[in-house]
Amino acid sequence: MTCIRTALTRTALAGVALTVAAQAAAAAEIHIIIEEVPEYDIVRTLTDRFMEEHPDITVTFDAMPFDAMRDRILTSSLAPSATYDVIIVDNPWMEQFARAGYLLSLDEMIAAAPDFAFDDFFEPLRDVATVDGTVYGVPYYNYALGLIVRQDIFDAAGLEVPTTLDDYVEVAAALTTDEMSGVAMQPQRGYKIMEEWSNWLFAAGGSLFDESGAIAINSAEAARALELYIQTYNDAAPDDSVNWGFDEALRSVASGRSATMLSYNWMLPTLNAPGGVAGDLAGNFRLHEVPGGQAVLGAWFWSIAANTEQTEAAWTFISWLTSQEIDTDRVIAGGAPVRSSVANDPAVWEAGFGEDYYTTVQGILEDAAPLATGIHAEEIIEIVGTSLSAAVSGQTSVQDALDEAAEGIERIR
Repeated sequence: MTCIRTALTRTALAGVALTVAAQAAAAAEIHIIIEEVPEYDIVRTLTDRFMEEHPDITVTFDAMPFDAMRDRILTSSLAPSATYDVIIVDNPWMEQFARAGYLLSLDEMIAAAPDFAFDDFFEPLRDVATVDGTVYGVPYYNYALGLIVRQDIFDAAGLEVPTTLDDYVEVAAALTTDEMSGVAMQPQRGYKIMEEWSNWLFAAGGSLFDESGAIAINSAEAARALELYIQTYNDAAPDDSVNWGFDEALRSVASGRSATMLSYNWMLPTLNAPGGVAGDLAGNFRLHEVPGGQAVLGAWFWSIAANTEQTEAAWTFISWLTSQEIDTDRVIAGGAPVRSSVANDPAVWEAGFGEDYYTTVQGILEDAAPLATGIHAEEIIEIVGTSLSAAVSGQTSVQDALDEAAEGIERIR
C-alpha cells in the first residue's frame, strides 16, 4: 500500500512539475525600445490593460531620448539574440533596417489577422512600412508637421492664417513684438532643422532629388527656402534660439512667448490639454496645414526584430495595440492618428480634440512626404542638417551651405 501511495505521489508530483514547466514555456517576456515622449505614457497605460488580458505575456519598455535609440537598436540587431524583441523604427531607418535583415516580414501575420485591416492605415504611412513589396512595420505614431498658431491672437488681430511661404514670413514678422516672437523655430543642428526646414523647401517648390534622381538640394528653390528661413529666424524668432529643438519651441509657444510654430501635429493636444503645459492658454491653439500644403512626414513603426525568440508574443502585442478598437482609445487619450477610420470617427472627435483637429491631421497626412528615403536616409538628414545649421548661424553663405550638402550626399550615394 505504501509503495502504491509513493508511486501515486511521485506521479502527482511529476504532473505538477510538467504543468509548471508548460506554464513557464507558455509565458513570454518581450522587451521594447521606445522614445520617451508623451505618446509613451499613453502606450504604457494601454500596455497595463494588455497584460491584464494576456497574463502570459510580460512587456518591458526601455524608454530613452531619440538620439540614443539608433545605436542601441543596431547593437541589439547585430547580436546573436535580441536585446529588444520589438523595435520602434523611425521612418528614415526603415529601408536600411529591412534590407540589412534586422526586421521580420509581417506579411503572413497581417494576412492571418483578417480583422486587422492594414489598408486602414494612411497610405503614406503604409508606403514607408513597405520595402520591396514586403511590410516590415505597423504604423504607431505620425510625426507629420503642421502649423500651430495662437488662434485667439490671429482672431483678435483679424489676421488670416498663412497658406503660402511668403505669407508666413510676413505674418511671423507682423506678430513679433517686444513681448512675443512671431514664431518659435527648431534650428538645432542635424535632424531637427532638417525636419523643420524641409517644409519650407516643399513650399518653395524644392526637393532633395529631382524626378530623375539627381541631387537637387542646391537648387534655386532650395536657396530661396533657406534664405526665407534665415530671414524669419532673424526677424521673428526668439533671441539666441539657434540651438533649439522641438522641446524648447514647444515651451516658448506654451508660455505665450511665441505665437506660432511649424511642428508636430500631436503637439496641439499637448498644448490644449486642461492643466497641461500651456496653463491658462490651453484651448487657444489651433492646427492648420503647413504653408504650401505639403508637410514633412515623420513616423514611428512597430517592428519585430529578426533575431528575437518571441515572435508570437511580439505580434500578439503589436496587433492588439494597433487594432482599431485599441487605437481608438489611444487617439482619444491624445495619441497621433494613424488609422483613417479612427480619424474619421465622430465618437473620437467628441471624446478627443474635436472634428477640426482630426480632419486637419488627415489633410496633412494625405500629402505628406518623408524627409529622405533609401538606405542612406539617416546620413543624408545629418549631412543636410549640419549644413543648414551653419548657414543659419552665419558660419557660411546659403549657397555654400547647400553646395556642401549636395557634395556630402554625392559622397555617400
